[in-house]
Amino acid sequence: MKKYLIFLIALGIVGLVAYEALIYYDENFPYGRMWETPAVRPHEDPPLSTPAGTVPQDGGEEIFQALRAEDLKSPIALSDPAQIQMGKILYSKFCAQCHGKDYDGNGTVGQSFHPLPTDLRHVKVQSLSEGAFFKEISYGIPDGRQPPLATTIDPLDRWRIIAYVKFLGPR
Repeated sequence: MKKYLIFLIALGIVGLVAYEALIYYDENFPYGRMWETPAVRPHEDPPLSTPAGTVPQDGGEEIFQALRAEDLKSPIALSDPAQIQMGKILYSKFCAQCHGKDYDGNGTVGQSFHPLPTDLRHVKVQSLSEGAFFKEISYGIPDGRQPPLATTIDPLDRWRIIAYVKFLGPR
């Protein structure tokens, strides 16, 4: 019993020494003092203000989602060569990994999928309306492999990609 009591007292002393060492460290060393790191401290400073134009007041992704594909029209001329050229650059950045450099679904990433990603020069794809194409790129294809890219690609850039793919025409 004496050994057990001595053990408990020793354990208490070790715990107390460790606690005091941590307190000494926290109060006397500039390292690891998380409670002093710069941060937004609520209720201490005036709240941060949102710069003008940060939160959209009109437009936005909800408008595109709410519209039917038939009612969705491109804000750019899809036949404009400058837009098509920009679409080509954007295609190589966002789409070629899956759809491939030949637009056939045999991209570096796409060739590992089963079934393969859609051939973008297939008649079925080329016959899609511009609004339907925009919605598929933006919000994905139900039961398909096309991921929703609305949060990844700017709306105008999605329209430019559509201009480029439509420019390619069917095989």
